[in-house]
Amino acid sequence: MTQDRNISNSNFRIEESLQLSKDEVQLWRVDLEAIGGEESTWRQALSSDELARAGRFHFARDRQRFMACRAMLRKILAAYLNADAKELRFAYSKKEKPSLVIPAGHDIAFNVAHSSSVALLAFTRGRNIGVDVEQLRRDFDPDAIAKRFFSEYERKQLAALPPEEQVEAFFRCWTRKEAYMKATGEGLSLPLTQFDVSLATGEKNALLATRPDPNEAQGWSLQEIPSGPGFVAALCVQGRDWKLSLSLGDLEHR
Repeated sequence: MTQDRNISNSNFRIEESLQLSKDEVQLWRVDLEAIGGEESTWRQALSSDELARAGRFHFARDRQRFMACRAMLRKILAAYLNADAKELRFAYSKKEKPSLVIPAGHDIAFNVAHSSSVALLAFTRGRNIGVDVEQLRRDFDPDAIAKRFFSEYERKQLAALPPEEQVEAFFRCWTRKEAYMKATGEGLSLPLTQFDVSLATGEKNALLATRPDPNEAQGWSLQEIPSGPGFVAALCVQGRDWKLSLSLGDLEHR
């Protein structure tokens, strides 16, 4: 697909009908800073519980970004399903992973992540999926956090890198672990030391080992995905017989 899915301003357009094949994962990048100000527009698409959640944000910027992200999720799903965005209904697992329950009978799976002004929305059919994005920052000690949450293999890989490379490597590791946990539906209940991911740049097969079942890793695809300057992101999808539809406009300098 060559469709531009980089939504960066209020002049964006989403076609009334979008196609999503069973062997495809489609990724959308949304600039929440650019479209967050359309608050009155986003309100019209959201449910009462989403509006209630939005109202709990202390800062207007955070409220606007949340509303923009949820509204874009609804609009994109509605375009896949030829449905009314306002009528979509979501359910949440015990680990807070969302799924679409109305309309019934579909097989679309999705996952959403956002950090600061960037949101990534990933969609597929009949597969578990997880995505994560983080803004790079340096106001913390990556080694201290790695000792608490990373596996022994990951800690050794991080420590072996030059100090100037460790922050970005830390976020590559973190986003990959988050994407896998979100894809499995286990969230933070899955022990972070129970699996190993690669810290290498541009990795296309980043899930290296799973425990206690070593064969579990073969059932997933975990890879780095572009997210724009100053951000790191990862995508995890069940199975390996799929293709990524990644057309992100300015991210690929088209």
